[in-house]
Amino acid sequence: MFNKKSKTRIKTKGALQSFFIWPVLAGILLIVMNVMIYFISIPSATVISALVVIYAIILGLMWFYYKPTILRQMVGFAEDYAQVQHRLMDELALPYALLDDSGHVMWTNEAMRGIIGKEKDFHKSITTIFPDISREMFPKEDKVCRKHITFNDRDYQVELKLVSIDFSIDKSEILDGEDAAFVSMYMFDETDINRCRKQIHDEGFVAGLIYIDNYDEAFEGIEDARCSLFLGLIDKRVNKYFSPGAAIVRKLEKDKYLAVFTYQYLEKLIADKFSILNDIKSINIGNERTITFSIGIGTGADDYSKNFDIARAAMDLALGRGGDQAVIKEGDKVTYFGGKSQLAEKNDRVKIRVKAQALMRVMENNEEFLIMGHKIPDIDSFASAIGIYLMARKMKKNAHIVINEITSTVEPFMARFTSNEDYPDDMFFTSQDALEYVSPSTVLIVVDVNRPQITECPELLNICKTKIVFDHHRQTSEPITDTFMSYVDSSASSASEMVTEMLTYVNEGAKLRGLEADALYAGIVIDTDGFNSKSGPRTFEVAAYLRRNGADVSRVRKLLRNDMADYKAIAAAVSRAEVYRDCFAISVFDGEGLKSPTTGGAQAANELLDIRGIKASFVVTKYEDKIYVSARSIDEVNVQVIMEKLGGGGHMTVAGAQFTDTNINNVIINIKQTLDDMIANDEL
Repeated sequence: MFNKKSKTRIKTKGALQSFFIWPVLAGILLIVMNVMIYFISIPSATVISALVVIYAIILGLMWFYYKPTILRQMVGFAEDYAQVQHRLMDELALPYALLDDSGHVMWTNEAMRGIIGKEKDFHKSITTIFPDISREMFPKEDKVCRKHITFNDRDYQVELKLVSIDFSIDKSEILDGEDAAFVSMYMFDETDINRCRKQIHDEGFVAGLIYIDNYDEAFEGIEDARCSLFLGLIDKRVNKYFSPGAAIVRKLEKDKYLAVFTYQYLEKLIADKFSILNDIKSINIGNERTITFSIGIGTGADDYSKNFDIARAAMDLALGRGGDQAVIKEGDKVTYFGGKSQLAEKNDRVKIRVKAQALMRVMENNEEFLIMGHKIPDIDSFASAIGIYLMARKMKKNAHIVINEITSTVEPFMARFTSNEDYPDDMFFTSQDALEYVSPSTVLIVVDVNRPQITECPELLNICKTKIVFDHHRQTSEPITDTFMSYVDSSASSASEMVTEMLTYVNEGAKLRGLEADALYAGIVIDTDGFNSKSGPRTFEVAAYLRRNGADVSRVRKLLRNDMADYKAIAAAVSRAEVYRDCFAISVFDGEGLKSPTTGGAQAANELLDIRGIKASFVVTKYEDKIYVSARSIDEVNVQVIMEKLGGGGHMTVAGAQFTDTNINNVIINIKQTLDDMIANDEL
């Protein structure tokens, strides 16, 4: 079909080759048949021979003349079809570009050129137009890479796909088909879709609950004539705050409100940082105490009722953290605002009696109890566990206290129990003992902690079906779940105070022993820093009860004394403290060789608060494979929210955090950076 000088001969194969071969095979069959007929009838064979000759002439014409013509027409059709495809691709409404493996533009269609504002001869790197698209993003093998970008105020989803060039014609003189590949780039305009999504999201339903934290206390001492005015001012302030968002505000009870508004307005409240928390405190018509709010916001669910349930969970979290704050719960994401003020103490004896009676009913219906506090226990954790143990012992139940590490402050108190024959040898369990002893019917009582990760034995939380929590720390977003009863009172000075209050109802008519009263009294002394912090009427009432039951102040003081090595380490930490931003003391406690370095670090943090001008102190202690931070303040700074930024928690005035896989210098840098960020955002 081509002369000898041609470099390439077009060869047919497949169905087209069969189309040309079968007539030849049919001609051969006719010749064989013609020869056989000669043996039967020569006249008939002669006629057939003439027909065979005619067939051969037609076959020759088809093979040598029409075949090249057909092939040329097919090649022409392919060329025309390729032009049609090229035109269709060029006029395709979807922006499309072909890139080489280095990211340079090889070809673009009209839609793409219209977006980027370039002509056909543009062959620079695609990164010069879209900085977010780089060569490192190019997909490997058959994977597709997708990225969302914004260009000229439009939103696009860019899709990059590898186009492999594997030529069946291996004689191409311009391309190597083995590794050659292009990258196809499609752009899908998502602007309208995103606009609709945002509109749907912004118009989503948000449920908000607003509670007055201290309604009864705030109205004390106000004349009856002014009570209505006071309440009217509160109602007006609440309605005025939510009215710009076209919110529906309804009063549920005398101290509770429900607000329904859109997510779009919630974003404005977030930007405003819920200024109503501070504005409401300015209402004063002669009331001795300022009003504070707790706000729980629920959103992110598929229906309205679930959002309301989420709002109630957010409110529980706000109240558990001490009130005077707003908590937004969107799915698993929790955001806090406010919480800067000290929670006013609530002397609710009805609630205490109800909790004590509920605990007694649990003890009446069960036989086995395990009591545990937090890791590296302090005297408050130990003493509150002792208090629960005494309740179980009074009701003749089997109870054991889970404790692993015995710190220097706990050791002298624990020794008084272990050396006393009136207490059983199995009064204290290690975690291993507890895991061998426990059964699903065992009741687990957790004291002085509500975070599962830092309990003495977290595995017990998964085994025991009945769990009870007593704690005085502000609740975190990851509390112990599935509890039968949870009594978290962040207004209490200590867990020992809470347990002792319940003891007054459970242990009526019975007198505590001196070593028992000493332990509970010591727990209160330590957590109140000698009654200098968070000490209210409840605290002193409980202390008086313990004194009447044999607690000896001098004996407790002797048991809490440090040895000389501990005292020197504390003094050294205080002396090397750095004052950051004129009001934050940051120091490192060297606990090498000491039995309880973390306790020494906490004591050093307390000592730093006695320095004039210090609003908060942070002492960093390295112990075993972890680094601990003890944070303390008096009343001007909420160290709990600072420690929460670092993954910890605690009280407004007493908090802490733990770090792994880092060093002391990095921890100090993190503390300073957190302080800087919170000051810049007016979060302190």
